[in-house]
Amino acid sequence: MRSAQPSHCVAVIGGAVAGAEVAGALAERGIEVAVFEQNRRPYGKIEDGLPRWHVALREKEYETIGSKLSLPNVSFVPHTEIGRDVGFRELAEQWGFTGVVLACGAWRDRPLQVEGADAYVGRGLIYQNPFIVWFNHSNEPGYDGAVFEARDGALVVGGGLASIDVVKVLMLETARAKLRARGIEVDLVELEVKGIPKTLERHGLAFEDLGLEGCTLFYRRSAADMPLMEMPENADEKRREKVYAGRAKMLAKAMEKYRFRFEPLCLPCGLLVENDQLVGLRFRRTRIEGNRVIELDETFERRGVYTISSIGSVPKEIPGIPMKGELFGFTDWEIGRLADYPTVFSAGNVVTGKGNIVASRKHAREVTETVLEAFLGIGEGDGHAGEEAIADAVSAHAREGAQKIADEIAVQPPISAAALDAVRERVSKRQQAVGYGGDYGAWVRGGSRD
Repeated sequence: MRSAQPSHCVAVIGGAVAGAEVAGALAERGIEVAVFEQNRRPYGKIEDGLPRWHVALREKEYETIGSKLSLPNVSFVPHTEIGRDVGFRELAEQWGFTGVVLACGAWRDRPLQVEGADAYVGRGLIYQNPFIVWFNHSNEPGYDGAVFEARDGALVVGGGLASIDVVKVLMLETARAKLRARGIEVDLVELEVKGIPKTLERHGLAFEDLGLEGCTLFYRRSAADMPLMEMPENADEKRREKVYAGRAKMLAKAMEKYRFRFEPLCLPCGLLVENDQLVGLRFRRTRIEGNRVIELDETFERRGVYTISSIGSVPKEIPGIPMKGELFGFTDWEIGRLADYPTVFSAGNVVTGKGNIVASRKHAREVTETVLEAFLGIGEGDGHAGEEAIADAVSAHAREGAQKIADEIAVQPPISAAALDAVRERVSKRQQAVGYGGDYGAWVRGGSRD
């Protein structure tokens, strides 16, 4: 973390796509940067939120992030959660940084909006984020996170790319278990690429032979409304109709390839509880008027082995930062300014409140239907070939925000030599406390997420 005579030193909270782009933009201007990461590795939703079959996309993002965090002016500080290990106000006001950039993403599952639902977490209710973390890491030595089981007959409440990931995990893992019971071992990634029907056909089987009920995805809007493709800003009617048709087509392809079921136009409104366990949900029918969801009088009930809520992710609360609903209370949403902290800025999903790396209207035109089909595994090509284009679009969007923040930092009063030495010492002590020796490449190669 050295440049000739740096005039600024900035703390970046979060080392994934947005944080790495901010760190890179600042370092390229000769500004020193300390990147604080809550996990051992800085890959965020790329590592923990994308199911493990996205091999090429993940590797490309790892490489991009690593290229930024390995720059000479950047110090990496792992295993440090701001608000727990270091207070936010302490970091922003006492460590001596010129500025602080929040790039910590959206990691908190949006609560299932049924009264009393959260009382049943672990007793029939599961949230998406810990479920996907388990799926990605449970086979790693030393994994000590939450443990789940992919079971047949689950209910999934959601809509969008993340909920498709959840139903795919359920269908792929339950199909593999049924095949294993017949003495047939199938590789997970191969099954995801080929799809369940084609894989079964190779073994002289049909889906019905497995005896699976399958999981069901419940969505409050229609298939055409499901945000598998983002609607571009200022889209005309022709473009809007194309997006609606593309969404419905992608959902139909995913249902055929992975054999989950879909129930549109319904909203959970009650819990079905037996023996202190959540065993299902009561739903209310809806209709769409313009962009509004209108609740109707008709209700129905569905039972399942458990319910997975996949209705979105929002930023985790950090003590010291005011909230406005589910998001931080920003006064400037373009670069995430906070009224009480004039030298704090924000970037990425912590501002948008979206937890999926693809969800941004600003790159909707670059992330085409073909690329999204590759991402979902339903394209005409080989597996996920071509999905890496998402990484370029996401990084370009993050880079645009990073440059705006770099411009704001550049006009702040310069840091004194004494203050810079004090910041360097604090950063170094924290690195020593977590056992980080300063070699970023060796560190990320030396272990998994935790």
